Amino acid sequence: MTPLLAAEGVTKSYGGRIGCSDVSMSLHAGEVLAIVGESGSGKTTLLRCLSGHLPVTAGKVRYTLRDGRHVSLDDLSEAERRLLMRTDWGFVHQDARDGLRMGVSAGANVGERMMAVGDRHYGRIRASAVDWLTRVEIPEDRIDDSPWSYSGGMRQRLQIARNLVTSPRLVFMDEPTGGLDVSVQARLLDLIRGLVRKLDLAAIVVTHDLAVARLLSTRMMVMQQGRVIETGLTDQVLEDPQAPYTQLLVSSVLQV
Repeated sequence: MTPLLAAEGVTKSYGGRIGCSDVSMSLHAGEVLAIVGESGSGKTTLLRCLSGHLPVTAGKVRYTLRDGRHVSLDDLSEAERRLLMRTDWGFVHQDARDGLRMGVSAGANVGERMMAVGDRHYGRIRASAVDWLTRVEIPEDRIDDSPWSYSGGMRQRLQIARNLVTSPRLVFMDEPTGGLDVSVQARLLDLIRGLVRKLDLAAIVVTHDLAVARLLSTRMMVMQQGRVIETGLTDQVLEDPQAPYTQLLVSSVLQV
């Protein structure tokens, strides 16, 4: 079965510094992969390479389009890449301000992504915005409010709605609960997990929190100093870690 996304020897270097080195992986439709590791391990660099936000120094990232073609991101035109990011892909930033247009209303944030793929019917756009705000537990009467008036958790939920309104098949998430209060994190994680399952989304989640990885992912990839040192089913990696570094992470971070 052809994977939805595959990386082959992906390397990203910044002069003499390695961001990630010789990473190969595959992700199938409906799977959730967690990339875990300490700050500086290379997980966010890898995520940005996989999502096309950073050009790779070496290797290939391939994606299976809806028409069945398995293409390299390098071979796509800029217009094709932009369309892919607006339709098939979503990207949830750690800081919601990086994924929202803070100067327009919540409804406009959701509606803009629909307009980017050609929808011009105001009534349909607003109805979809209301529907998605409701799905992410934002009251309908907040649709015309600015994201500046939202709490951190509400902004993150709005960012999720903005990403999912065009029915993507793959969502990249960079520390989606980072910086939020514990109670807000729990509510947001429940929301993300429910949406991923209901919509049968594939997702790649970068996190330093192994509890987040356990809750959201089916498979886990552990990174250290830019390299993948262990990979496997999430429960298997957490319950029987093989690499000394993974054992240290599990024993020091995850309370089981």
